[in-house]
Amino acid sequence: MTNRLADTLSPYLRAHADNPVDWHPWGEEAFAEAQRRDVPLLISIGYSTCHWCHVMARESFADEATAAQINAHFVPVKIDREEHPEVDAAFMAAASAFTRSLGWPLTVFATPTGRTFYAGTYFPPEARGGMPSFRDVLTAVREAWTDRRTEVIQSADAVADALREAATGGAGGMPDADALAAASAVILQREDHRHGGFGGAPKFPMATTLRFLQHPLSGGADAARRALDAMAASELRDRVDGGFFRYATQGDWTVPHYERMLIDNAQLMDVALAAGW
Repeated sequence: MTNRLADTLSPYLRAHADNPVDWHPWGEEAFAEAQRRDVPLLISIGYSTCHWCHVMARESFADEATAAQINAHFVPVKIDREEHPEVDAAFMAAASAFTRSLGWPLTVFATPTGRTFYAGTYFPPEARGGMPSFRDVLTAVREAWTDRRTEVIQSADAVADALREAATGGAGGMPDADALAAASAVILQREDHRHGGFGGAPKFPMATTLRFLQHPLSGGADAARRALDAMAASELRDRVDGGFFRYATQGDWTVPHYERMLIDNAQLMDVALAAGW
């Protein structure tokens, strides 16, 4: 097996160089190999400080049996999202068609031309908590590709068409004031009136959502301020070094995941300034 990651510039990719998975870095070689073998791409996206990326690597990508299953039926591609943010953004958008729990590791199954037909995030080695095991996912995807290829291609085309329409604004162009207000109303329905913020556990700061709610046409500035105040008073805020941790594992903002992202905190600074902090 060729070790293609050992000489890459990314420390994250080099950390996977000794996996029994036959990883390819992002590039034309992986697409050409998938077309030659007529198998899907398994695209795994993560970054060095991602906790669950390392968990999945230890549980699945370092496992000989799982690696053998991957190598036999897929062309595996490992991507550092900090090295290729544009690739990460594209596959994250496509993954939103299959799961609401977006994050990393991002696990994407794509046609040899790169069109996503299934995606998820972390998959455990054994089924638990409503999640299938990673090896069961691999088996199901392989069977779909082998036995229901037409449906798989149609699904991939539908996702690509939807993303293309979204990127061009669709027939209606840019959203008007009514559309912005409607979007805000949907978000506000999910406000946690007890603990602040939106949704349940795990609970993320969602800086872009807060910034949207602060727009004069959204009518959600008060909800954004309540969320910001709740976060600042909670364990999500790092009281030693400042800033906010990436997310809280509980709906009341307790038990944070102790990782601070520069991009998250930079966006939250905009939210705080707009709130008059």
